Amino acid sequence: MNDANPIFKNLPDSLPISPLAILITVTLLVGATMSFYTIPAESEGIVLRFGEYIEKVPSGLHAKLPFGVDSVITVPTQRQQKLEFGFATAGFTNPDQIGDEPALEKSMVTGDLNSALVEWIVQYRITDPEKYLFDVRDPGLTLRDISEAVMREVVGDRTVDEIITIGRQEIEETVLARARLLAERYQLGVSINQVQLKNVNPPEPVQPSFNEVNRAQQDRENVINLANGEYNKAVPRARGEADQKIRAAEGYRFKRINEAEGDVTAFNQVLEQYLKAPDVTRARIYLETMGEVLPQARQQIIVDDTVQQILPMLPFPDQTAGVVK
Repeated sequence: MNDANPIFKNLPDSLPISPLAILITVTLLVGATMSFYTIPAESEGIVLRFGEYIEKVPSGLHAKLPFGVDSVITVPTQRQQKLEFGFATAGFTNPDQIGDEPALEKSMVTGDLNSALVEWIVQYRITDPEKYLFDVRDPGLTLRDISEAVMREVVGDRTVDEIITIGRQEIEETVLARARLLAERYQLGVSINQVQLKNVNPPEPVQPSFNEVNRAQQDRENVINLANGEYNKAVPRARGEADQKIRAAEGYRFKRINEAEGDVTAFNQVLEQYLKAPDVTRARIYLETMGEVLPQARQQIIVDDTVQQILPMLPFPDQTAGVVK
C-alpha cells in the first residue's frame, strides 16, 4: 500500500501504542467502574468527600467521584436491629448484637440482695444516620452500655420474686422508657422500639431450691383458688338459706300478729256482750268451754259437791265408763 500511495511511503507498517495512552485508558475504565455504587433496600447512604459529610442518598444506583475522593457508608435505617444481653444467637449480622462477656452481662444483684441471671433483648432502629455516625463514638457499644446500665438499675430496685414472676412487664416498660430518654440525651440517632426479658433465673447452685419454692407457691395458689371456689359456693348457699329463714320468720310474725289482732277483736266483742248481760255471757262461755274440753277426756265423772268419796261410785271394768249424778 505504501508503494501504491506515495503519501504513506514513509509511514511504518504499524503505529506504536504509547504507554501513557494505555495508562490513561486504564485509569478511565477504573474511574468509570468506581464512579457508580448501589445502596441496598432498607438502607441509606452517607456520602463523604475527603472524609467530610456531603449528603445522604436513598437506596438505589448513584454516582460519585472515584479514586477515594468520595466514600459512601451504608446505614440500614429501615431495618429492625437488636442487641442481645446474656446470650448469643448464631448467624447474626450486626456486629454490636453480641457482647464480649455474656455471662457477666446477665449476672445481677436484686434489691433484696439476691443474685439473678437476667437475659434480655433490645430492639432498635437507626433513625438519624448523621448523628449515629458522627455525634457519638461507637454508637452501638454506647447503646449496649446504656441498656445494661438501665437494666441493672431497674433490677436493683426490685426483689427477686418480682423479677422472676409478677414484675416482668413493668420492668420491660421502665427500662424502655429510661433507655429512650438516655438515647435521646446522648443524641445516638436511634429509636428504641422494644425491651424484652427472655430468661430470668436464679444462679445455678440454688436453682433446684428455687424451683421447689416456686412449686410450693403454685401449690399454695391452687389451694387458695380451691378455697375461694368453695367459699363462693358455700356463702351464696348460706345467704339463701338465711334469707329463706328470715322470710319464714317474718311470715310467722305476721301470722301471729294477725292471730293476736283477731283474738283481741273477738275478746272485745265478747267483752261488749258481757257488759250488756254478764250472767248470760258467763254461762255461755262456760258451756262453750266445757263443750270443747269434755269430748277430749277419756273418762268423765260428774258428782255433786256433797260427795265425799268417789271410789264407791266408780264402775266395774265391764260397766259404763262414765257416771253422771
